[in-house]
Amino acid sequence: MDFYTQLFLYLSILYISLYLLFLVFRTKPSAPNLPPGKKGWPIIGESLAFVGAAKSGCPEKFINDRTAKYSPEVFRTSLLGEDMAVFCGASGNKFLFSGQNKYITTWWPTSMKKVAIFPETMEKFNKDDPKKMRSFLPEFLKPEALQCYIPIMDSMTKDHLESDWSPYKEVKVFPLTKNYTFALACRLFMNIKDPKIVSKFADPFARIAPGLTSVPINIPGTPFNKAVEGGKVIRQELLNIIRQRKQEISEGKDANARDLLSRLLTEADDDGSVYYEMDVSNKIIGLLIASHDTTSTTITVIVNYLASLPHIYEKVYEEQMEIAKSKAPGELLNWDDIQKMKYSWNVACESMRLTPPAQGSFREAITDFTFAGYTIPKGWKTFWTVYTTHKNPKYFPDPENFDPSRFEGNGPAPFTYVPFGGGPRMCPGKEYARLEVLIFMHNLVTKFKIEKVIPNEKIIYNPSPVPANGLLIRLQPRN
Repeated sequence: MDFYTQLFLYLSILYISLYLLFLVFRTKPSAPNLPPGKKGWPIIGESLAFVGAAKSGCPEKFINDRTAKYSPEVFRTSLLGEDMAVFCGASGNKFLFSGQNKYITTWWPTSMKKVAIFPETMEKFNKDDPKKMRSFLPEFLKPEALQCYIPIMDSMTKDHLESDWSPYKEVKVFPLTKNYTFALACRLFMNIKDPKIVSKFADPFARIAPGLTSVPINIPGTPFNKAVEGGKVIRQELLNIIRQRKQEISEGKDANARDLLSRLLTEADDDGSVYYEMDVSNKIIGLLIASHDTTSTTITVIVNYLASLPHIYEKVYEEQMEIAKSKAPGELLNWDDIQKMKYSWNVACESMRLTPPAQGSFREAITDFTFAGYTIPKGWKTFWTVYTTHKNPKYFPDPENFDPSRFEGNGPAPFTYVPFGGGPRMCPGKEYARLEVLIFMHNLVTKFKIEKVIPNEKIIYNPSPVPANGLLIRLQPRN
């Protein structure tokens, strides 16, 4: 074989090898197996359908239609301008609840941040802020601390019912409970007792909740615009209170305060900048949103069922009267009394199963991962929702029937009853909410017999469940 023949052979082999390598690397990797579903319209996605189902009084329809059409485990949609995977069933809840900081992390929709957070701190607002807040809250919400709040809660509940309910034959429960829970939150979180200051917060705060999950169109008159404007007022009022409280602390006037605001100001690192004050304000607003709207809704929902189901009301009344008879005149409730309210809490839990105060929560994927055979890409948002389990006959037989006995013994199977979330991300305020709900139930049933004025009053979701007419009930005072 002469030189030119060898050269030709070598060049041919090199050419073929390079060509094969080119073909290999030119071939695009196979597309990931994304969850089934559709994104809907450009930009707004399926947000209108999601909100529309809630407004119609049947938020689970959005979920049920898609789990039936696409997958009972996970499906794809687009909400709030984001690609989103909706996780379904107990297995989906378990995966997300246990995947925090491994597959997913906390995520706030931009619309929520624009409402609740100072624009100047938007860049600094990061995923560690909620984590820091959650590490601080358990100290404030631990049982030893909560026991100190019971007499305050009991006293404020008695005063509220006496002043805002007793003078009337009929009352609208929802607006009254919103005022009550907000005043209680202001007292316990910020030690604010002046009704005038509370009302300065309450009025703009009422505009926030409907705009948090609305279509983020900032045009005057839209729910989102009203929420943004309400948020501005609240942030400025909070800044004023924070600065006044800092001065009181520096002068030694607030040395024994137990409220959360004082704790934040005394135990956090104050760099003396306005950004520090704004950061504290962001945390307080987030806590107020999480606690106030859901607890007022929960109390309203419970009152609705008590007024609709006389046999349930009577059992709650019997349990609460046993506690009331054991108290001396004027003696307030204590921790041991709360532990005796087992049936009442089962009633509250069943109420939250059938009409959950919140729909679910968002997260963000921090890496590509696989669930149920489908790939969730990094950067996608995830959503878990109560509506894939709470009324699912697989987990709750005869799901539309009101049955508090479901919560006796070990209660529902893990990850099926999730009004407070679950796993490491379970709501740290669960025990606080339990106290607030049970103390209100005790005072209500021992003071009044109740009856619905509009028997079939419609419930709409905005985003929490709200009676269309405020839940109008007729009161019959007990002797």
